[in-house]
Amino acid sequence: MRIATWNVNSVNARLPTVLAWLEAARPDVVCFQEIKTVDEKFPREPFESLGYNVEVYGQKSYNGVALLSKFPVSDVRRGLPGQDLLIEDAEDQARYIEAVIEAPRPVRVGGLYLPNGNPIGTEKFDFKMRWMARLNAHARGLLALEEPFTLCGDYNVIPLPEDARNPAAWVNDALFQPESRAAFRALKGLGLYEAGELGRQPPGTYTFWDYQAGAWQRDHGIRIDFHLLSPQAADRFVGVETHRDARDMDKPSDHVPVVIELAD
Repeated sequence: MRIATWNVNSVNARLPTVLAWLEAARPDVVCFQEIKTVDEKFPREPFESLGYNVEVYGQKSYNGVALLSKFPVSDVRRGLPGQDLLIEDAEDQARYIEAVIEAPRPVRVGGLYLPNGNPIGTEKFDFKMRWMARLNAHARGLLALEEPFTLCGDYNVIPLPEDARNPAAWVNDALFQPESRAAFRALKGLGLYEAGELGRQPPGTYTFWDYQAGAWQRDHGIRIDFHLLSPQAADRFVGVETHRDARDMDKPSDHVPVVIELAD
């Protein structure tokens, strides 16, 4: 089973690019972040025509996540536990979707778009940290089920200096603060395995390049998109691919897909 995560930065604005990548890469399951549309305006038909079942948790103009699967899905969750599903305030942003993929060997997949948190020293950073604490609590609950799962998506955290081409450029950014990096380590410390580490991806395997200041052309990237696997999923881990070439497609997202393969 091939499971992809991709912050598409507006699914409707980049639909031809997204569809072209899906047709070429052919993942079985895909988690999108920043779809930037409400459920009713998500372009279901083009994805269904490629054989995907579609689950959406959208939000007007901002955020929004979706999960696509070529297998049937069950136990669909929209939002982290304790979150009201109405989009009324910062605590209720559409940032998390989860389902069991009913393959011959089922896998639970959670797709997430973690808050950016900038600027530091504001309520936005506090919200980021609260959200990470809620994700940690949910991960602990999932681990208690002792089943294969991945929590994948745009974590908006640069865990290590080698995950940035120019770490000094990020020292005052919420993505690189000691608190957010410690929260990411705490997630892994629960017993989760990061796919890039399992697959021994080398330093410089970035997943995001800003649109500004020629970041892509200068390779001033960062690695902020991850799969965190339960021990049962890690036992089935075959490999991981970061699809860097997607950043050079027509009308690209500023992120690229990260794809893991699990043994059947």
